[in-house]
Amino acid sequence: MATPLSGKRRAWTSGAGCLLACAALLSAQTPEKGSGPLEVRSVRHWILGDSTRVSIEVSGDFTHRFDRLSNPDRVYFDILGARPALGKKEKIVAIPVGGRLLKQIRVSETRPSVTRVVLDLGDPVDISSAQLANPDRLVVELRPRSATPGEPTAPPAAAPPPAAAPAPAPSVSEAKPAPQTPPAAGQEVRIALPAKKSVTGGRSLVRALGLKIERVVIDPGHGGSDTGTIGPTGLMEKDLVLDVAQRVGALIEQRLGAEVFYTRTGDESRSLEERTALANEKKADLFLSIHANSGVPSATGTETYYLNFTTDRSAMEVAARENASSQRTISDLQSLIEKIALKDKVEESREFASKIQTSLFRELAKTNRTARDRGVRKAPFLVLIGAAMPSVLTEITFLSNPREEKLLKTGDYRQKIAEGICNGLSQYASTLSRFQVAETKSP
Repeated sequence: MATPLSGKRRAWTSGAGCLLACAALLSAQTPEKGSGPLEVRSVRHWILGDSTRVSIEVSGDFTHRFDRLSNPDRVYFDILGARPALGKKEKIVAIPVGGRLLKQIRVSETRPSVTRVVLDLGDPVDISSAQLANPDRLVVELRPRSATPGEPTAPPAAAPPPAAAPAPAPSVSEAKPAPQTPPAAGQEVRIALPAKKSVTGGRSLVRALGLKIERVVIDPGHGGSDTGTIGPTGLMEKDLVLDVAQRVGALIEQRLGAEVFYTRTGDESRSLEERTALANEKKADLFLSIHANSGVPSATGTETYYLNFTTDRSAMEVAARENASSQRTISDLQSLIEKIALKDKVEESREFASKIQTSLFRELAKTNRTARDRGVRKAPFLVLIGAAMPSVLTEITFLSNPREEKLLKTGDYRQKIAEGICNGLSQYASTLSRFQVAETKSP
């Protein structure tokens, strides 16, 4: 989880044994003095097939400690130097889950500025946790208990007497496959579903290889001295798209269970090359760049771009504006052309852009009757060139339009934009190879 670009740091710990072994060490840690009070902003959970994930989001860099207790089986995480801010006035907030692995989550401030998150467990589970950034959060993974070295699930049986000379292993032709036990009634079974064909009726390598989505990098455009478009009354694109990006990321984590990274989480300057470098470094499966458009005051609508060559004059004008901060030189032209021409990424990016555009316009049209669907377009955006994964750039609306700037100042309209983008991403993901959880029934 930490690089100078993303501020992300990762420290996975697995198993109940490791939790107990590390508890004493972590309990001695304390938050940095003078850092100010933190807040536990949200505690969310997802049931993902045979696992359950819990995300504890904190307002800044934090220290935590944890331990596992029995009778009843539960694990707690103390977020040091933080107070709960979940929008509820109760001293103890109970979040029902009712899953096989996790019954409920309890959140309370056990001591001043120490927030305790308790997971009341169900079936025997193995636990792993990771402290992530962008935003700062603790992600806890629960999986059904499996026998691992050092963690026997039952007392070891007495050793059998030494055997006589071992019998020779059967030859390949004599070997018989182990009998397959059918799943019991009521047991969840994961069924692999193949990817659907693209809108052109074909299957790219992404679809033929059954590739799936686990990580998404979201790029709020501009930042720092690069304000981007400024609306008639002063709303800056860099501030608008950062807020929208974080709303989109929260929805993706909540609804898809995917891991989300951001190219910036504050008012930092990031070069176009750094943004896609982060996506490649994090091995992201999708890259989404969010911007606001500029034009004459009457211009309105949303449009979404994927990387490709074009002769469309207006698309080239948008690309020229968004590429203005690039440090590339003419000597880079040939290599840039070669990267743009990657067929499979172009095809999947077009599919991705189509889902984003359709969903985003549909959502905005519910509130903004003058919104216009400007469609899916292609252009040579430098911020998309370096990405090794399907990538799109969406111009959410025209900040230069006085009416739309007024709407964009409201949290409700920004949330509608985030909903539209997240729904589009979810629809794209549903066309790829995925797992469907089914429950077996009694014969």
